[in-house]
Amino acid sequence: MSGLGQQDALLVAPAPAHRRVTGDGVLNPVARVLLDSGVPHLDRLFDYLVPPELDVAAAEGVRVVVRFGGQEVHGWVWERAGTTTHTGRLAPVRRVVSDLPVVPERTRRLVEAVAARTAGTRSDVLRLAVPTRHATTERAVRAEHAGHAVHPRRPSRPQAGPTGWGAYTGGAELLDAISDGHAPRAVLTALPAREGVLDSWEGLLAQAVRASLSGGRGALVAVATTAQAEALAERLSEDLDGEEVLVLSAEHGPARRYRVFTRLLLGHARVVVGTRAVALAPVADLGLAVIWDDGDDRLDEPRAPYVHARTVLALRSGLEHCALLVASRTRSVEAQSYVLQGWARDLEAPRPLIRATVPRVEVPGDSELGREGASGRARIPSLAHRALREALDHGPVLVQVARSGYAPVVVCATCRAVARCRACSGPLSMSRRGEAACRWCGRPGAGWACPHCGGERLRMAGSGSVRTGDELGRAFPGVPVVVSGTRADHGVVTTVDARARIVVATPGAEPVAEGGYTAVLLLDGAVLSSRPELGASSEALRRWANAVVLARHDARVILLGSPDLAVSQALVRWSHAGFAAEELRERLELELPPAVRCARLDGPLPAVEAYLEAARARGWDVLGPVHAPQPVARPTRGGAPAPEHVRALVRVPLTQGRELAEALRLQSRERSVHRQDPVRIELDPTVLW
Repeated sequence: MSGLGQQDALLVAPAPAHRRVTGDGVLNPVARVLLDSGVPHLDRLFDYLVPPELDVAAAEGVRVVVRFGGQEVHGWVWERAGTTTHTGRLAPVRRVVSDLPVVPERTRRLVEAVAARTAGTRSDVLRLAVPTRHATTERAVRAEHAGHAVHPRRPSRPQAGPTGWGAYTGGAELLDAISDGHAPRAVLTALPAREGVLDSWEGLLAQAVRASLSGGRGALVAVATTAQAEALAERLSEDLDGEEVLVLSAEHGPARRYRVFTRLLLGHARVVVGTRAVALAPVADLGLAVIWDDGDDRLDEPRAPYVHARTVLALRSGLEHCALLVASRTRSVEAQSYVLQGWARDLEAPRPLIRATVPRVEVPGDSELGREGASGRARIPSLAHRALREALDHGPVLVQVARSGYAPVVVCATCRAVARCRACSGPLSMSRRGEAACRWCGRPGAGWACPHCGGERLRMAGSGSVRTGDELGRAFPGVPVVVSGTRADHGVVTTVDARARIVVATPGAEPVAEGGYTAVLLLDGAVLSSRPELGASSEALRRWANAVVLARHDARVILLGSPDLAVSQALVRWSHAGFAAEELRERLELELPPAVRCARLDGPLPAVEAYLEAARARGWDVLGPVHAPQPVARPTRGGAPAPEHVRALVRVPLTQGRELAEALRLQSRERSVHRQDPVRIELDPTVLW
């Protein structure tokens, strides 16, 4: 019986009989335990008997050790009950790891909702929500606050000033609703800060957090990187009159992370800022959840359950009745779908305010570049050189480059085919010394031969940030050049002063200049905006906009490199919501997420075909399978070749999204029971093929 067929059978099967358990004066002697295991068919509750001596300690939400399969296994007490469906003698709970309920009821409900949404297991979600226990830290935190009642203070109610939330249509109403304890949901496209005209995005978030605290409730903010979290926490603490703001990040190590987690769990702090896992942080009485720059892919969990922090916070908003704010410089398609469905409100900025804060963006056309002669066809034409030279008289300039390294793309010198690694098929790149190596696996490209023409010579076909810095250094002798990017590009530079210099940076690594940049060049427009990937145009617009807002209002901003017309015009008009709405309309026509629910399946061909057969039986739309790179070479019995690794998509209307997730989840459990090859399942993926 297929997994989907089994689901239908389970819907009509009679419920197992419950029998009451008596346990030596224990009121609810049955502990229903969720095992700490990522095996799909073990994602259910197992009944154990609570001994009288563990009655108090083995409360709901605590971590315990039980006997399972002949060995001791960690798990969490999900429920306490007086009945069981188990027909035999219940095995006892072996011991309680700690009597601290690390998975309170609100977290359990959220974990179940995320697992159901992603077709994943609860233990995978708990791996993100509950950090590894650090016993010494736990004892220290509990001792620090033993016997001391927590009396949170309520700061004054914030006012929506004309340069703050009052500058956005609907901003004042949002602030009032949060202060009054309501749960509004809003999407904000934040404009760049201008002194006396508009507050910074950090200031706006501080006011929103103050509104939540004034209503006696907590707040959390999710950002992409630890550096952003630490800087924002410092700013929030200053604006909130010294209110303690914690930072939760896996980069801080197990002890510090567990300390922050424990303090939030015990209610000793009410505000936390962190990276993507902070979306599951146990903030008591949460009143406001914020995600900043939700289009950044670093907010998307790369491991099971493959969930975006935005999705977690959206689920949490409904479960805990808290306000949700999705804020960024641009507008993601997913955030725009919230607005168009009427689920969230759009906080718009008036056009006069946009013109007063956003620098003018130029996109030279063919006629303008043609007037420059031969230099108009160069990567950095003469008009850009003149703009840089004039701007350097007044301060630093920024040059954004799409790719890092020296020559990130190399081709065969004979036929111009892109050179790829013989081991992993990754693209080859070239260093300053002319040495080729794979960008994926790092293997050297010595002895490379073109599979198309047999040529053995390589040619550089693209310029990265390091090579661009070298070229600009020669074009502007005597002007300091700073390269900011990956470690190979000398590392990320966070700030620069107001002195004249050229800053070459990859997207996301642009330093903040004192007083703002006097000019910004955005190179390689087609490289970013014309990639054959879902969301490439939205990502290009996001990266360009994040660079533009670093410039002064009177700065000259030039976009070069034959960018996609629709994307470049959205940047020129600063019409991010309109562009996202158009993207969403196109995805609706093409039946792509988030206009539909979509599942991506990766695995051996026979295993993926089993899922697709069940999906076709339900009338769901199936795309594929197509060949995909084999992730790990696995030995097979009898020396037979490993089955082909493929990828496929299953699409359903939004109204059937829950049914799709549950069907895939159930089929994964059935395959796990029979020890069949697993399939990687990702719901609503950002990368389709």
